[in-house]
Amino acid sequence: MPGKPNPVARLFWTAAIGCPFGLWYGPPAFAATGLALALVLMRHLGRPRRFRARVRRIARAHAETLALRRRQESFSDAYGNRIEDGWLRERAYFLDRTVLPQIGPHFADLAESERNRMLAIVEAEAAAVALPEEDEAPGDGIDYERYCAERLARAGWRAHRTPPSGDQGADIVAVRDGLRLIVQCKRLAKPVGNAAVQEAAAALRYWAGDRAAVVSNAGFTPAARRLAAATGVLLLHHDALDDIDLAGAHRS
Repeated sequence: MPGKPNPVARLFWTAAIGCPFGLWYGPPAFAATGLALALVLMRHLGRPRRFRARVRRIARAHAETLALRRRQESFSDAYGNRIEDGWLRERAYFLDRTVLPQIGPHFADLAESERNRMLAIVEAEAAAVALPEEDEAPGDGIDYERYCAERLARAGWRAHRTPPSGDQGADIVAVRDGLRLIVQCKRLAKPVGNAAVQEAAAALRYWAGDRAAVVSNAGFTPAARRLAAATGVLLLHHDALDDIDLAGAHRS
């Protein structure tokens, strides 16, 4: 496999180069060759540990985002079952799109054989972050809209809620630094689907906004994420309203 080091070849060439020196210079050269062989062997045996440490450093650098995604993409269904399908997809996506490109070809063999261990490392780093309690977010839809508007206002936006009828898919219109953000709020017990993204995209045109966003306490379905990527609609957790940056906002 490309990128996989061959310890046998390294040991062979170390011995092949060192032994003639040993024959010529005697015991000190043989001792140096033995030390070189030991170092080659120790370096090879330590590869998995170094590999996992690198994965852990990458995951730790994104730990807060991972923790938020973990909460967004997990929910309890009507039967009390904990559903984490969305989080498992997000975890694999982070591994494939963020971790593996930074690992490089040198660890290509371990990237395949240690995948489950890598996923466990990502899980552990996400779980180690203490997020603010979600209980402060109101359960009622209207109150949730007001809550989101207040968080935007605290972040420096001039935010006002739209009328209950005729809003054309917009719950909040917020302006800051000349940018106009159109927001739809969804307080749900399960991931938000396609319809909310479609409504937000339509509201963007109706309210002449610069960007549109769907804000929710829950996660988003894969279909909603695909549509959001195609339409430019932002998919946000309400915690992200405190420091949302339209210029550099990540499109989910």
